[in-house]
Amino acid sequence: MGLGISILIAFKATAWFLLFTFFRRLGFMGLAIPLLYASLISFLVSIAAHPSIDLPMLLGKNRDGTFPIWSNIMFFPYLCFARAFSMLRRFFSGEEPYSEICEGLYVGGWPSSLSLLPPNNPAIIDCTAEFPRVMELKGHSYLCVPTWDTRSPQPEHIESAVKWACRKRAQNQPVFIHCAYGHGRSVAVMCALLVALGIVDDWKSAEKYIRERRPYIKMNSLHHKALEEWSKDRLSTPKRNQ
Repeated sequence: MGLGISILIAFKATAWFLLFTFFRRLGFMGLAIPLLYASLISFLVSIAAHPSIDLPMLLGKNRDGTFPIWSNIMFFPYLCFARAFSMLRRFFSGEEPYSEICEGLYVGGWPSSLSLLPPNNPAIIDCTAEFPRVMELKGHSYLCVPTWDTRSPQPEHIESAVKWACRKRAQNQPVFIHCAYGHGRSVAVMCALLVALGIVDDWKSAEKYIRERRPYIKMNSLHHKALEEWSKDRLSTPKRNQ
């Protein structure tokens, strides 16, 4: 099923622990203890992000996109790494921060500033568990669907996000769905939204439709499974786009 982030963070936790062991043997306990803590937190995140557990609420992200003080302190090694890595990857990839999939619908990466947000005051669906809603975006309509990187929102969460987005589109408000890079989590929700709006017939067609406009999308088996389950059990009624 693709362990994804669980394996990545477990490797990082192991690296931190090896560094801890190295500095402890040298007698530099002032450096060793923080490395041990970073290792333990990373192992905890790795376990919580495993597909069989899938517990994004561990990080404590609030419905308004903020993180409580205890979370910022406790999970500092992981949150700091995730956010710094995201910014570096975006800088070196040169990929557009967002893509317009069709009129009024956008998918992309974490908007760490107002300049990375699509135009015309879009409503925002945030599919990340690790990134905060920045203060500059407080005035925008917002829905949080916290999901681990490389994981998929659950079918019922996809359905809730689709209904919310459909209401915003009925009010002629643009909708921006984002995750870390606009490759997986956000694309899964966008696939369902395109089906619900009647723009395409099924999520597989939606994936192809999005790929034509954002070539670097990369949904995995977990995203596909969630969309298949959503397709079977969804409550949203398709509305054929005229």
